[in-house]
Amino acid sequence: MCDKSYKILWTSSLTLAAAICISTTVNAETFDQAAPNSSDYTTEVSTERTPSTTTTVTVRRYLKHQLKTLKTELKVDANAAQPEQVKDPFQSVNRKVFAFNDTLDTYILRPVAVQYKAKVPGEVRGSYRQFRNNLGEPWNATNQVIQWKPMRALKTLGRFAINTLTTLGLADPAQRLHLDYEDESLGTTLGYYHVPSGPYIMLPVFGPSTLRDGLALIVDRQARPQRYIFDDSDQLFWLDNALGAVDLRSSLLDVEDTLQGDKYAAIRDVYLQRKKFIIAEKQGRADQDVSFVSDDVADSAPPSK
Repeated sequence: MCDKSYKILWTSSLTLAAAICISTTVNAETFDQAAPNSSDYTTEVSTERTPSTTTTVTVRRYLKHQLKTLKTELKVDANAAQPEQVKDPFQSVNRKVFAFNDTLDTYILRPVAVQYKAKVPGEVRGSYRQFRNNLGEPWNATNQVIQWKPMRALKTLGRFAINTLTTLGLADPAQRLHLDYEDESLGTTLGYYHVPSGPYIMLPVFGPSTLRDGLALIVDRQARPQRYIFDDSDQLFWLDNALGAVDLRSSLLDVEDTLQGDKYAAIRDVYLQRKKFIIAEKQGRADQDVSFVSDDVADSAPPSK
């Protein structure tokens, strides 16, 4: 069950590896063209050295440069205000993955979501969405404990207990007691502790993410109660995943027309802005304009008087 249920997620994780390989190949071609006239990777070699020795020195310098470049790309804390080569160094691969996802959405997911919204009453859709959210409350509380927010974790567990005991999680009576829902994930928790997001990546099927959030997604998926509730039934597990995707897509139908121009770039920047704001809010910095200001720009700005 575990191997089957996470096959797609592991495939998505390989996107980053593919992006790195392609990026390295492109850089290698550039290097080959520039090497004869460049002093960055080659040095004068004495007459005692053979051509093979010269090639070895050149390759070593090139690989060292590539490793340094890759480390810089992976350490970036991506946000929408940064130049594209900083926040999205694997854009050529990401756009291909986006085109694949967009095709799936156009011919499969969106038509099903339209029918789902038209045929299923809003109360039923809302109850199903609330039921799924309620199942995630223990993991939300776990992340809040890791963030060292025990009172928030207690409120989340209180929500879970009240909603489960009174409505089996199909409604949200806890909200009337001012116990509001707070969505958490491991990626957000890592961001709370200032772990850099890494470059933006587009995952097959799962959509926009970053290196940090993509790796954290594997843990998030393992922590979902459905993983254990439906352990003996592949059909129910995949049905829940498919219905969850359709329900999420149906909730976006009313806002999809707001995306104008380059849809890939718009989705990327909205994702990065929203993630930055969520993390800042949990850090108590929601009143700052963190969603649109680059960290580099903010660091170089003069202090306010």
